[in-house]
Amino acid sequence: MPDRVYLDWNATTPLRREAREAMADAWDLFGNPSSVHAEGRRGRRMVEQARAMVAGAVGARPQNLVFTSGGTEANALALTPGLHRVGPEVTRLLVSATEHPSVLTGGRFSADAIGTINVTRSGVVDLDHVSAMLAGGPPALVSIMLANNETGLLQPIAEVAEIVHQADGLLHVDAIQALGKISFDINEMRADLISLSAHKIGGPKGIGALVAAEGVLGFEPLLRGGGQELGRRAGTENVAGIAGFGAAVKAAMSALEDDAIRIEAMRNRLEHGLRQMPGVIVFSDAASRLPNTTLFTVPGLKAETAVIGFDLAGIAVSSGSACSSGKVQPSHVVKAMGFGPEIAQGAVRLSLGWSTSDADVDRCLEAWQGLAGTLLKGSDETLLERF
Repeated sequence: MPDRVYLDWNATTPLRREAREAMADAWDLFGNPSSVHAEGRRGRRMVEQARAMVAGAVGARPQNLVFTSGGTEANALALTPGLHRVGPEVTRLLVSATEHPSVLTGGRFSADAIGTINVTRSGVVDLDHVSAMLAGGPPALVSIMLANNETGLLQPIAEVAEIVHQADGLLHVDAIQALGKISFDINEMRADLISLSAHKIGGPKGIGALVAAEGVLGFEPLLRGGGQELGRRAGTENVAGIAGFGAAVKAAMSALEDDAIRIEAMRNRLEHGLRQMPGVIVFSDAASRLPNTTLFTVPGLKAETAVIGFDLAGIAVSSGSACSSGKVQPSHVVKAMGFGPEIAQGAVRLSLGWSTSDADVDRCLEAWQGLAGTLLKGSDETLLERF
């Protein structure tokens, strides 16, 4: 669609040229990567090259990475009772209140074994509450996302890891939004498990990975059958998707530092422009955030009509997470941060990417200036009729 501005990069990204080319090469390979003949070995070589690339980007060993169908499956595989490292097996799950729905549902833990960790007004996990919930109970798997998909907030993962490991627990980190936007290392963070996804960094949809630290044991496969992925996930590997993932990671990591500086400058200018209207709230703005993400509202704003208004102006934005029912619901992240439903229902997310330009920011601010008065007056019907 011509002359449109895409500011929903946290939902998904365009496919990078490098990923497209790697996938095209993979489509020309017809051998099963589990086969021992030459055709199969070529496919296996492509899979293992991508595995090394993705694992290396987060400081892990390739043999500790399991390819999955995406981030949701990676999270589900991680949230497994019985995991252990040097201590006893985990029997309960603690998750922060601002996690992605695929984590909040608890994976394979029973509902009575799941606890919720509070966050502060900025969305930072309450470390005292983490300690209190771990104290006196059986060993737990704690799941905290590195970068929030709605606000962009960065959690103090190393501090959480210290608390968790002192209580003989394990730490799972959903790093899906962080990959390719900031540098991180599984060992420096002291995480035990990390979830990743390709389509947030210019790779194809439908491929992700779960990465384990050295010595993590007790995986219970979600899919049983053949011995693929060292017995941790059955099924013939998605060679083209895996190749695209590896190529996208390589491209993203090579440009990470320069992209982050440029994108953060545009994000800051965007927020400065938004704040020209009195009453604008930018969530988590006082905390460390991803360089590309803004979640904002104005009291009285309805996210659904704001998203429609932006769309009619040729700009794609989001109301928080895109991974829900397709209906706009009040942001559970904003509610968990202590804001009331009248604020949570109006949270609009703007997220930038490597091809976002200053002209795109100008278009967004121009559209906002034209929309704000109409939206805040409650004139929703006119916009809905045009949609």
